[in-house]
Amino acid sequence: MIWRRRPAVDSPVSGRPALPRPCVNRGGLESLLRVAVRVAAEREIPLTEGLTTALDCWRARPGEIFTLVDGAGDFHRARLHDDEGRRVLIPFQKFSVPPESPVEIVVYQALPEKERFELVLQKLTEIGVRRIVPYVSRRSATLDERDAAQKKSHRWPEVLRRAAYQCRRGMLPELAPVLDWSEVLAECAESELRLMFYEGAAGWTLKEALRGQRPERIALLVGPEGGFTPEEAAQAQGAGILPVSLGGRILRTETAAIVGAALVQYALGDLG
Repeated sequence: MIWRRRPAVDSPVSGRPALPRPCVNRGGLESLLRVAVRVAAEREIPLTEGLTTALDCWRARPGEIFTLVDGAGDFHRARLHDDEGRRVLIPFQKFSVPPESPVEIVVYQALPEKERFELVLQKLTEIGVRRIVPYVSRRSATLDERDAAQKKSHRWPEVLRRAAYQCRRGMLPELAPVLDWSEVLAECAESELRLMFYEGAAGWTLKEALRGQRPERIALLVGPEGGFTPEEAAQAQGAGILPVSLGGRILRTETAAIVGAALVQYALGDLG
């Protein structure tokens, strides 16, 4: 796959113009280090405006190692080198398997309490999720409640950056601002496949819902502790979101997000 910025296109589901997707951490394709030509090991790559912008997204420092993609779609590890003020990238290792998934997975996570959302951010980044959207539902925590004792939401972009750097991602996952329920339903409509992890009478298992599917973008809706209200479940289904089961056991919200995303990446993406 050749990684390039997608043009603005209509929603693949509704045919309407896709809504702008807000991002608070400069993630996504803006953070992808892209070189127009095929690169060779140990051959210096001067920094273009695009590379400089992407490195700024990562808060890069000389001596650090990053992942870049070349004009042939091959991913490489490259070191940022500073030679008396002249910064260059020096590739030294080619990936045998791309570090970015061919399927765009977006996880909508009802805000959990305490530090569990940081765990979700870390593990979804490692799994290869492309976008993470925290939201407030009827039974979830709110951002004000979470930050009342000690404000921690400002750390979320840094949690993502560290996790992406550690697992050698090619781009930072996009982190959305905290959305409300109606905004989540509207954004989900942009995805070709939309699934809600639901402990009620789902009728479908995740395995059944994924069988025969080949979407480019999939939305996964994860509820709060206590689950979705019946009204929310009905509204989600009315918006074309299919309720699916992850099995007979009740999972914590962070477990559902991590396990569900991993299973989707295994079935449709590059995990395993």
